[in-house]
Amino acid sequence: MIKIQFEPEKHRSAAYDQEKCIGECTYTTGIPDEWNINHTFVDSTYGGQGIAGQLVDRIVSEARNRHILLYPTCSYAKKRIEANPDHQELLTTH
Repeated sequence: MIKIQFEPEKHRSAAYDQEKCIGECTYTTGIPDEWNINHTFVDSTYGGQGIAGQLVDRIVSEARNRHILLYPTCSYAKKRIEANPDHQELLTTH
């Protein structure tokens, strides 16, 4: 079973199969109260299981709970967030 964890000390959400990290969605925090989601990756062995979406969704959930705005430069994260009307209020632009 794949487990999705939020790891703020590493600025990421990560997917684990047992103890092995098989994917991550990373963000930077250069601007106060804003996260730039800059990279999403899942090991190709685990492709097609929706893990990348779960990784992005976990960052979105944590941002919402912390009242953080999102500026996604990762194309996958940007498309996923823009496609969900419930996430629109979290988006910011530069």
